[in-house]
Amino acid sequence: MQVLVRDNNVEQALRVLKKKMQREGIFREMRERKAFEKPSERKAREKGEAVRRARKAQRKQMQREGLLPMPKAKPRVAKGGRPGAGAAAPAAAR
Repeated sequence: MQVLVRDNNVEQALRVLKKKMQREGIFREMRERKAFEKPSERKAREKGEAVRRARKAQRKQMQREGLLPMPKAKPRVAKGGRPGAGAAAPAAAR
């Protein structure tokens, strides 16, 4: 994994690295490997994960078919860090 440091901005590079590691699942794997996991516990955990994935896939399929309402869209966050900061909405003029 490689992250470029631009203009000696190490803090930003660290944020990018952490985000990449989060996406890859490295933190979850480190937490799992911290202690020994009995085979029975591993099977139970993997079965639970499979059930969760199956339920999520089924929910998504039902939403696509129109049987469930689509989730509400999250507000987009502009680069300023505040929701709605990118679109300058004028005050209501009457």
